[in-house]
Amino acid sequence: MEKLLHNKVAIVTGASRGIGRAIVLKLCSEGAKVAFNYSSDERSVAETIKLLEEQKYEYLVFKGSVTDINFVKSMVEEVKKKWQAIDILVNNAGIIKDKPLLMMSENDWDEVISVNLKGTFYFTKNVISTMIAQKNGTIVNISSLSGVFGREAQTNYGAAKAGLLGFTKCLAREVGRYNIRVNAVVVGLIDTRMTKQLPREIKENLINLIPLGRIGQPEEVANTVLFLVSDLSSYITGAIINLTGGQYM
Repeated sequence: MEKLLHNKVAIVTGASRGIGRAIVLKLCSEGAKVAFNYSSDERSVAETIKLLEEQKYEYLVFKGSVTDINFVKSMVEEVKKKWQAIDILVNNAGIIKDKPLLMMSENDWDEVISVNLKGTFYFTKNVISTMIAQKNGTIVNISSLSGVFGREAQTNYGAAKAGLLGFTKCLAREVGRYNIRVNAVVVGLIDTRMTKQLPREIKENLINLIPLGRIGQPEEVANTVLFLVSDLSSYITGAIINLTGGQYM
């Protein structure tokens, strides 16, 4: 039986660990050739590479920031040179710098907006011409509960993640005529390194707000992304999928 993404070429941003790593492994397991980037976490990316090598998956890894336009252009060109196509883009890279607005510096604001929102603009702009020429492609933007529901001390992060939703809908209308689909996933509380560092009381309080009564797993995000980038969702574009355990409906 042919795999869902047989011979497809994918780029995933910010994928050395957590959700990004799970997405890379899932896409590879379904037959995709996957390129991904990371910015600084050498230990985590070594672990990711080990997992990819063990399964003999086909991949490329790049070190650089999604906010560096020259790096983005170079990465995209190298992927096209290697595999002659780009069928899938998953804009996952993101950072947080949580502070109440009164204590938030301009740098705190700029860095979060730049990585979470501008990085998506850079990668999408540099990938979209290839997809238009192919008359085929899928893009998934990873958003957050903060962008639709709101969280204290995350005005910068919430603004960026809400921006991704507007970006998704506008681009979906713009490129649908070229058979390119653009969707977003709103991610809630997921079992990542950041979540593990939360004090027990805070974590329990957050779980109490989730109707399913548990934290989500990175693999569950990856499964949703797989659905959206595969032909299983061939008539879905401009959609916002809430992956929050029911916390946001």
